Order: sequence, then structure tokens, then C-alpha cells
Amino acid sequence: MPSLDAVQWLILLAALFLVGFSKTGVSGTGTVAVALFALVLPTRQSTGALLPLLLVGDLVAVASYRRHADWPRLIRLFPWVALGVVAGAVVVRWVDDAQMRRLIGAILLVIIAVHLWNRRRAPEDSLAHRRPVAALAGAFAGFATMTANAAGPIMAVYLLAAGLPMLGFLGTSAWFFLTINAFKVPFSVALGLITPATLVFAALGAPAVLAGAAIGRVVIGHIDRTLFERITLGLTLLAAVRLLL
Repeated sequence: MPSLDAVQWLILLAALFLVGFSKTGVSGTGTVAVALFALVLPTRQSTGALLPLLLVGDLVAVASYRRHADWPRLIRLFPWVALGVVAGAVVVRWVDDAQMRRLIGAILLVIIAVHLWNRRRAPEDSLAHRRPVAALAGAFAGFATMTANAAGPIMAVYLLAAGLPMLGFLGTSAWFFLTINAFKVPFSVALGLITPATLVFAALGAPAVLAGAAIGRVVIGHIDRTLFERITLGLTLLAAVRLLL
């Protein structure tokens, strides 16, 4: 980890607060956290530094919403996500930061466009209920989470398209990311992304994640589904543009 000045630490702590908030509140804020990390740390380095802290947030989210998961949907996704993680691990070894950011940004824009088109269909005929779409969403999410910790927007759009209620959305997301982030750990260690220095950073940053998660649990009870969807999509679009530029 490079030495950081006071302003950089404030940016990272704000990002970590948003990580916790995204796990128990508005999931789209996690994309802002990824963008803030990219302002301070290179993409590869930020991926390793952020992963242990994402797991902290995942544990809190599962403890909060563990009873609300859509397990049949998760089981359909997991094999494809694992394939995406393996592909992402190969790509991390061979491409640079700029190429990874642009690739993830392009994937996000395509997914947003498909979601907006899909909203004109009847809920029971949503593309999210089709197995090939679930496979693509899972593979893209696995690839994005391995290369840039950016699976959040992909899964957010997919689960919104599936029409899950807000608690179902949060519970399904919580179990999904706890499982996938834990699956990524051996790959991240092997690639040198998780090091003793990143674990020290995680210990220092964990309180900010926990504070964000606590606030998220309070806020989510006062947000209706329409507003929740609009905020999530808006933040996803901002993340995609930020990754492309």
C-alpha cells in the first residue's frame, strides 16, 4: 500500500462508509465507493485493498437480511459467476488498469440499456426469468467482481429486472456477495492483490464499513421501491461513465 495523505485517507474512509451503506441500504452507492477508491489507488491495488472490507460488509448484510434470499435464483447464478471469476483472474494477469475499467464500463452500459428496454415488458415476461440471461448476468458479474470489484451494478440491474421486493433484493444480494467475495480470496492472494499490507488497511478501515452498514439499516426502512430503483440505476450509470472516462 502506498503512503497516503490526510485528504486521501478521508476519501477512502468515505468510500468505506458507502461500502457498508450499500450492503444494508441503497446498493447503488457501492459503485460510488469503487469510483472513489479508483481516485486514490490503482485499479489492481484497490481491488485487493477493498476485498477484505467488502467481506466485512457482506457479513453484516447477511446477518441483517439472511431470511429474505431467493435461493433458487442464486443457485442458478453461482456456476456462471464462478466461471466469470476464473476468466477475470486470467484477464487481471494480462491487461492493464485502463483496459479493465473501460471493459467493465462498457458492460454496465449494455446492461442498463437492456434493463430499460426490458421494463416495457410484462413483469412475468421479464428477461431476468430466462436461464440464458441469468447465465450472462452471472458470468459478467463474476468477471467484473474479479477484475474491479464492480459486480454490484450488474447484479443490481439483474435483480431489479427480476422484480424482487426490496428486502428480497437485499437478502439475495447479501448471500450472493458473501459467497462470491469469499470465493475470490484465493485468486486474489495468488495474484498478489491481497497482502499483509492490505489486511492492515482492512483492520483500520473496518469501523467505517460498520458505521455505514448501521446507517443503511436505518435508512432502508424509509425508502420506497420506486425511489430505490431510480437511485440504483442512476448511480450505476454514473459508475459506468466514470469507468469509461
